[in-house]
Amino acid sequence: MAPRNEAAGGRVTVITRAVRPGDLERVWEMIRGLAEYEKLTDILTGSRDRLHALLFDRPPALLGQVAERADGRLVSYALYHFTYSSFRTNARMWLEDLYVEESARGTGAGEKLLAAFVRDAIAHGCHRVDWHVLEWNPARAFYERMGAARSDDGMLQYGLDAAGMKRLLERA
Repeated sequence: MAPRNEAAGGRVTVITRAVRPGDLERVWEMIRGLAEYEKLTDILTGSRDRLHALLFDRPPALLGQVAERADGRLVSYALYHFTYSSFRTNARMWLEDLYVEESARGTGAGEKLLAAFVRDAIAHGCHRVDWHVLEWNPARAFYERMGAARSDDGMLQYGLDAAGMKRLLERA
């Protein structure tokens, strides 16, 4: 059971901070945990070394935050990156992952981490943040409690996987 802080109304006391190279083993464990939770382990083909390069090569391709309990255990992480609006000629921030380990769900760790992500986006001059949530994921209720709304703006997301990209190039 995670330690509780009476002064915080029974919520786990966590701090959020930028991810550091020494955090990667634990962050990679949580990434595996997210893949298992979302039933997507079949597409977990990356590596901790590649994650290190994405986060710490210059310029970084990914930014990240972690939530750390007072005992030093990392219980949550967020990874995100820039996207851009040609109409606004401004950056947006895309939340790739936000994961809270099961023992820390409902403790406020996710809220603090989401706030850290938003603070970082604002600090980088972003006018908007966005992310995907699987339709069945109960985290949708969490995001809605935090003020997020489903983007029903008439835009549909399309994409090509590796096989689709190859087929397109063979036709062109």
